Amino acid sequence: MSRPIQIKKHPFPSLLYLEWTLLAITALTAVIPPPLRQFRPKPPELSICGVFPDLSGCSILPQLSIYSLIIFALMGLTLPRNNQITKVVYTVIEILLILMTGLFGERFARLFPFLYIILVTRSCLIFQLPGRLFVTSLSFSLFLFTTQLKYQLFNFQASPQAQERFRFLSLNWSLVFGLSLVFVLLMMNAVLSERHSREKLAIANEKLRQYAMRIENQATLEERNRIAREIHDSLGHSLTALNLQLETALKLWQSNPIKAETFLATAKELGSKALKDVRQSVSTMRSNPLQEQSLELAIASLSENFHHSNGILPIYQINLEYSLPPEINTAIYRITQESLTNISKYAYATEIKLELTTTRGNLRLIIQDNGRGFDLGQNTTGFGLHSMRDRTLAIGGEFNINSAPGSGCKITVNIPLTRLT
Repeated sequence: MSRPIQIKKHPFPSLLYLEWTLLAITALTAVIPPPLRQFRPKPPELSICGVFPDLSGCSILPQLSIYSLIIFALMGLTLPRNNQITKVVYTVIEILLILMTGLFGERFARLFPFLYIILVTRSCLIFQLPGRLFVTSLSFSLFLFTTQLKYQLFNFQASPQAQERFRFLSLNWSLVFGLSLVFVLLMMNAVLSERHSREKLAIANEKLRQYAMRIENQATLEERNRIAREIHDSLGHSLTALNLQLETALKLWQSNPIKAETFLATAKELGSKALKDVRQSVSTMRSNPLQEQSLELAIASLSENFHHSNGILPIYQINLEYSLPPEINTAIYRITQESLTNISKYAYATEIKLELTTTRGNLRLIIQDNGRGFDLGQNTTGFGLHSMRDRTLAIGGEFNINSAPGSGCKITVNIPLTRLT
């Protein structure tokens, strides 16, 4: 059995209040006679008890109709959710209550159309489209059946002229009621479809947010691993060598001061290199490495730093026709920074060329050196290469690298910019 839904947990609480309001208004119009009815001849009753007043049980059937109406109204508080059998039983009980309310209540016969509309509305909340169509068709069929039954009961007491008028009104009312059911069905389908779309959109947004958080955490973890490796490979090595130079200088300070000074000078150079590595690691950890400067100035600064550290001034050519998004600027800066770092550590190059240009809907970055190169089949697991490739793919670009032992290395990055043109 599915768990009942309280008012606050009802799919549409305002719809539940509307049901109760509609039932209350129609019940009042059925119970309270119009003020002018006492001045008009009393029309014939159109219920079973109205035609057969001596029928056994007619004295309690009107009260049973009232109780059926109350139960029908309270059933709106509980809507079955999952069990298909429970949904069918729930709907059958609603239909029986509607029939009891209309057939055995003299004044409640006018509630028929409104009760069927509520029935169709509730069926839209618990059934899929085939079930909704079936309940709507069944409601209209029952309405026609009860209308025909009223017509037969009316024939017992009415004149032929009144019978013809009643038939005309019944046909018109049946047509209006059928169109009302179709309107309610279409309206509920539209409302439920919109709500379903919003729920799917909310779920998709939540999944996208979680995926973005995972990507961000993964990128942060990879960046930390890279920095840790950089510190271990560069700063750790420099500090270890510095410590050995100082220990040797201390041992030779008394016996051979001149040679000890040589070790101290080497230690000083290692200290400077360690300081440079620390600054480079700090620069890598910045969330915005460009620091509000343009990409051209940032790459020029990288080239100047490379010249001061290695004595080689990269030849760079930058031609950007329009400004680039921040994420692309950051990616190009990081790729250039990583390339120059790899060249400084492993390439032993004497000439470096850097070209950054924008063509028709495309951004191209080329970094080429004349260093010793490497075998692509044996040296493709480096963290720097993976980092550059991942950054390129993250912005929808293409990363290519060409190198061979003794032939230098050429890195090419192509990034589509169709959305900016």
